[in-house]
Amino acid sequence: MDVRRLPPERARRAWSRARSGTAHAVRSVRREAAGAWPAVRRAPRRTVVAETLAVVLTAALGLVPLLLIRPERPVLAVLEALYAACLMPLRRYRPVQAVLGTGPLLVGPNVWVMAVVPLIVLSATRRIAPPRRAWRAAGIACAVCVVLTITGSLIVPGAWVEYLAGNAASAVLLVLLPALAGTLLGRRRPLVSLLRERNTYLEQARSLTAAAARMEERTRIAGEMHDLLGHRLSLISVHAGALEMAAARQAPPLAGQAELLRTTAGTAMEELRDILGLLRREEATSEPERDRGTRDDVSALVAESRLAGVGVELDWSVPDSADPSPRTRQSMHRVVREGLTNVLKHASGAPTRVEIRNRDGVIEVSVTNEAPREGRRPQPGNRSGLVGLEERIALLGGSFTAGPLPDGGFRVVALLPSRPNGMPTAAVPLPPASEPAGGRTVRTGTRPPLSTEVLTWPRVLGAGCAAALVILPTATFLIILLTTAVLR
Repeated sequence: MDVRRLPPERARRAWSRARSGTAHAVRSVRREAAGAWPAVRRAPRRTVVAETLAVVLTAALGLVPLLLIRPERPVLAVLEALYAACLMPLRRYRPVQAVLGTGPLLVGPNVWVMAVVPLIVLSATRRIAPPRRAWRAAGIACAVCVVLTITGSLIVPGAWVEYLAGNAASAVLLVLLPALAGTLLGRRRPLVSLLRERNTYLEQARSLTAAAARMEERTRIAGEMHDLLGHRLSLISVHAGALEMAAARQAPPLAGQAELLRTTAGTAMEELRDILGLLRREEATSEPERDRGTRDDVSALVAESRLAGVGVELDWSVPDSADPSPRTRQSMHRVVREGLTNVLKHASGAPTRVEIRNRDGVIEVSVTNEAPREGRRPQPGNRSGLVGLEERIALLGGSFTAGPLPDGGFRVVALLPSRPNGMPTAAVPLPPASEPAGGRTVRTGTRPPLSTEVLTWPRVLGAGCAAALVILPTATFLIILLTTAVLR
């Protein structure tokens, strides 16, 4: 329409409508850009880098071949390459608009940008739900391709039937087939989310059931221990007190031993109460347990062993900055106590050395005794204490070794993580120099839990195979098309 031939009033209205339409389009573009910028800032850096690289590669694919093979309409070919580069990030944030925008790329003079059309359609239709929206967008893109082909044939006379047939084949192979592959892959996304949610629910239910059963069993064990051991320890403590009073009157040299027996029985009773409290409270730590494993606590254990006639030396090399967790300190206490108990039972009077060191966040606890003196008959044992230590240290993700030395002594070594995780981890390996000859090293731990994606891999692979079969004709068509463009 020639505005100059219109009456002045109608010409002003026409110019006003044109300006308002242009201003509305500019405002829409600005609003879209302003809305997209916060999404870009919130996106992960890896996503931004990948999208930027995709845009650059798309522009290079559409522009670099133009330097070698000059098209008939170079300006329009350059604009088409830039337009395809703009569609590439749009497929992630506006997938419907990205599919609709692929229609003009099928009829343009730049044949190289047609290689990115299937990628845009495949990636965009995966994100469109429900699938009928994806098919509607793909159908509109094909219709736009047909309309542009007919319109171009009317403007530029020629063999329009051949052009229409070629562009229709391009629309089927480059839009419809990738849309089919994209919807096949997109239907798996809700299934994966559903299975992941269901698996999380089942894991939580299993954990709650196991926690309830564990708490019930711990309560039962606590009751059994209280009934069986509490009465016996009380009797031992009462008789030890009477023995101490009698020894003070009749045999003063034995008064110290009798006092040690009474205090040991009292300490055992307190420890039994602490253990019963722990068993009846899930994931609880009493105040006496929090004080275990400190330097004063280990020194008290060593002092008690010296009163019993064992020559014990303590080498404490853990700085205050290490600050092991309460669970690690409790395990340190148990290792030292079990080691000194074994010395009293099997090598009473043998020189013993207790070493506690910190090595790069790993606490090494060792109790080493020399060969027992001649004439000492060791008491029989069943290694139940060492087995208990193995299990305790395994739960922390550490390593445990106990065994005889070549000179006839015995050594107990434990490597404990200073800050153990909530679940068992791979055991800390013992250094070769600290492994006693003939000992038994326990290296325990568990693999990290498998991802819930394992549950859906067969389905995902099936969808991928189906999508690959659908894409094969598209890839073949692109290879033929680009080869023809090069040979021309």
